[in-house]
Amino acid sequence: MSNTAVTTEQEWKPSGNPWLLILPVMLATFMYALDETVANVALPHIAGSYSVSSQESIWVLTSYLMASSIVIPMIDYFCKVLGRRNYFILSVFVFTVASFMCGVSNSIGMIVIARALQGFGGGCLIPLSQAITMESFKGESLNKAMAVFGLVVVVAPILGPVMGGWITDNWAWPWIFFINVPFGLIVIFLAKKYLEDPPYARRQKGTTLDKWGFFWLCIWLVPLQVVFDKGNDKDWFGSTFICWLTAIAVIGGISFFISQILNKKDNAFIRFDVLKDKNFVFGTIMLIMSNAILLASLAILPQMLQYLLGYDAFTSGLSIMPRGVGALLSLLIFGAVGGRIPYKMYAVVGFFCLGLGGWMLGHLNLEISQMNIVIPNFIFGIGLVFSMMPLVTLSCITLRNEQMTNASGFQNLLKTIGGSIGTSLVATFISRFSQMHQYMMVKSLTPTNNIYAERLSAYAGTFTQYVSDSFTGMYMAQTTLYNQMLQQCKLWAYMDSFRIFAVGCFILIPILFILKGENRTTKN
Repeated sequence: MSNTAVTTEQEWKPSGNPWLLILPVMLATFMYALDETVANVALPHIAGSYSVSSQESIWVLTSYLMASSIVIPMIDYFCKVLGRRNYFILSVFVFTVASFMCGVSNSIGMIVIARALQGFGGGCLIPLSQAITMESFKGESLNKAMAVFGLVVVVAPILGPVMGGWITDNWAWPWIFFINVPFGLIVIFLAKKYLEDPPYARRQKGTTLDKWGFFWLCIWLVPLQVVFDKGNDKDWFGSTFICWLTAIAVIGGISFFISQILNKKDNAFIRFDVLKDKNFVFGTIMLIMSNAILLASLAILPQMLQYLLGYDAFTSGLSIMPRGVGALLSLLIFGAVGGRIPYKMYAVVGFFCLGLGGWMLGHLNLEISQMNIVIPNFIFGIGLVFSMMPLVTLSCITLRNEQMTNASGFQNLLKTIGGSIGTSLVATFISRFSQMHQYMMVKSLTPTNNIYAERLSAYAGTFTQYVSDSFTGMYMAQTTLYNQMLQQCKLWAYMDSFRIFAVGCFILIPILFILKGENRTTKN
């Protein structure tokens, strides 16, 4: 590349107000991130509408994630073929049409296909938004722009279950998809009016598809997502089905990376020169772990509130809402303080808050008030923005502008896989920890345990008054105490999982000091 070209790429600035330029990409990012979780609480209603099992309805979520994972590495290719602005507009259009198709679906097969199409359309939105934001701002303005980006990425998945529960309860589940249609049209209008391409993101002639790379990408990601989704239900590697899928995914993954390394053309999905950047490598690893913790905690906390504390879907969503309030507060603090504090210090505070929130959630019981859920979630929300937002910036701060689109796609692909791993692992944690604690606690349910004997006698006496049969009363008393033990075992499993999240966040803090923290420069 010539020096003139490098200068043009590095010195490019939007011709208009950069805040207007990123307005459509932020709205699109919010819409996509919201749809990652908005359908979670509606799954029982969707399953009932199509008369399918809850396990079959899970494919409504899985197809979306699989399609998103496949399209992310192809972002650089589509940007070269269509131009980044045109590709962005086309993606939003596909996402909008697919959302309408989801709402009018008349079978489980149709909605799964529509959700996959929705994932193909929306998978590029977060990486493109990240790249466009970092290219359009410099210095103090970059801090504020990344704060807004971080808020959108973090808050949207938190709002998803709340909005999904409210819409499903008050209207009907198809409206969680129909609501995307007017917003999608608004984003398309704003993108046509304000979005512009820098010289290095415009349409390029002669671009070809890496066919072998695409083939191995599908062989890698499709089985891998099925393994993550079904692994816990199938007892992981105790299932021949999971073993075969894992083997196929491993072969596909290795072959994909080999194909990208051997591809000397410009059409490779992933250019591994970004792995020479220490900030990008360690920052991406930390983002993978952070995303795994975020999605895993969002997956199990509503379950705990509904199954153990008796909350309905909407109330459990409201209990998680303080995360959004904490994120908004941290955004305001970041906007006021700006770059006067190094990014690494923000991230240290962020991971400490994440760890503290997780540790507080790891010390709950079944007699808690709602405030015991609100306060840790508020602290968790502060930690999410203070950790994720500067970490995204730090991981890309030393990359060149022309590396941004490829690096963002690669990073978000790995983050998506990390989120799937976190969600799968936490489901296994709950299952295995419950069994472990049950094995430990069942030894206490013996007549030689005075406390157990006293409670059994008290319960039996109470039940006998209603059934007039001492044998039946004793059986009901034993069943009640056993069910209470199972409930405590399940609670203990949730607490162990939250504590593991907390320890993971504390472990990430020392790794931060490996990253360079200087302001972004024009690196050649």
